[in-house]
Amino acid sequence: MKLEGKVVKKLAIESGVSKAGKEWRKQSLVIDNGSEWNPEVCISFFGDEKIDMIAGLNAGDDVAVSVNVSSRAWNDKYFHSIDGWRVETGSQSVPTNASLGQENMVTSDDSDLPF
Repeated sequence: MKLEGKVVKKLAIESGVSKAGKEWRKQSLVIDNGSEWNPEVCISFFGDEKIDMIAGLNAGDDVAVSVNVSSRAWNDKYFHSIDGWRVETGSQSVPTNASLGQENMVTSDDSDLPF
């Protein structure tokens, strides 16, 4: 799926250690998609390579972000994630490595697949 809009802000980088003992880092990007209702969408970028993709973005930049949308159930409640894996600004695109989770990718247009 691809979300388009203007960058509102980048949130601070978060980090931690998983239950399995692996360190993780993520940074979130908020974009305004121009919708009348709930126009701001927060997209998470996990790992250093994906965080580097948004390093040069500033508030007001026009972007198109390819994302995976997922849900997890816990105690009969559902929690949702929107994870970014590609960022396009103007005519430039910064694709991720195919080994970084694109096997679970959801897309509305198969022409942008990297394989």
